Amino acid sequence: MPRSLSNPAQKSLFDAFLATLLEATGGSVEQITYEVPIGDSAVDVVIDFVTPDGRWTVPVELMREAYPRDVRRVVWSLDGYRARYEGAAPIVPMVVADRLSQGAREELKVRNIGYYDSSGSMYLRQKRWLINIERAHTAAKKQHTVQLFTGSREKVVHALLQTDGNWFTGDELALTSETSAFTVSGVLHELERREWIVESEGRGRYKRRRLAKPGLLLDAWAEAWQKKKQLRSYWYLFCSNPKELLTKVAWKTIDANIEPGWAFTGSVAANFVSPLLTSVEIAEVAVSPELLEIFSNTLGLKPAEKGYNVVLIERTGAGLLFRKEHEGAWFSSNFIQYLDLLDGRGRNAELAAQFRRDILEI
Repeated sequence: MPRSLSNPAQKSLFDAFLATLLEATGGSVEQITYEVPIGDSAVDVVIDFVTPDGRWTVPVELMREAYPRDVRRVVWSLDGYRARYEGAAPIVPMVVADRLSQGAREELKVRNIGYYDSSGSMYLRQKRWLINIERAHTAAKKQHTVQLFTGSREKVVHALLQTDGNWFTGDELALTSETSAFTVSGVLHELERREWIVESEGRGRYKRRRLAKPGLLLDAWAEAWQKKKQLRSYWYLFCSNPKELLTKVAWKTIDANIEPGWAFTGSVAANFVSPLLTSVEIAEVAVSPELLEIFSNTLGLKPAEKGYNVVLIERTGAGLLFRKEHEGAWFSSNFIQYLDLLDGRGRNAELAAQFRRDILEI
């Protein structure tokens, strides 16, 4: 067995942990053993520790950054040590990490496993002993994050919100999002890291998940959505009664048999689903780029920088997923309608709040 930790960063972290443990308990170290075997694996460090109340055996697993899914792996190792080496001295397992997320800390507490991280925070419970030191990190480490709200990954996010709290598999999500299993796996991994998703059950391709915090995911998508540069063009369609604008656009598309690569969105769509405004005088329509010219020509739209009543927004990917048809008219998904209401225009903010409460129920 090795006589010390070979990694300088691990050694520094472990030494800081040991100093804190000694100070908090008034105990002493009798022996330190490295890489103690348990079956096909090993525990990083085991400390034979003497406290004023007697001896403890402290198995320690060392980690860098740790989130709930990460600590579940080392919990298995520490539980294996407890089962194999339970003896006269109480076993007090610890996870020592450079950084532990709040979710990881809670997971360890539930499992009756102590922790320490480089902020100096420590938690340990053993009979009458309770050590609970909470300290904030001086600065968060910059870490690579996946850009969730672009391209195919945004389609997965959209499909996730459509699950409505139900259980799903990765294959099912790939099918509904019209993406690959690889893309789905990357998004789920990132959401688990952020602790927005996901309770899970089962293993492998049959592993089932459930979106635990849809509100956080929707809020993050909304923030990214408002920063997007969207190609908009402004048009005028003669309509003697603004209240009939949606109907007139819809019937023109039906008469012309325009393929369904378009959808009403924003206030004109949301007010149709969840009425709040007396009337909406501008129809926002999401259109696939290849359909834009056909759509504008067929409806007889006239370019109009001022006095416009139709806005065409070029959309692909997530923006056209989960559209709904009603009496020949196509509507963007409820989530896209909500995102388009967050533009700060008129009473859209008020309509967005009602729509989120009554329709999205998030």
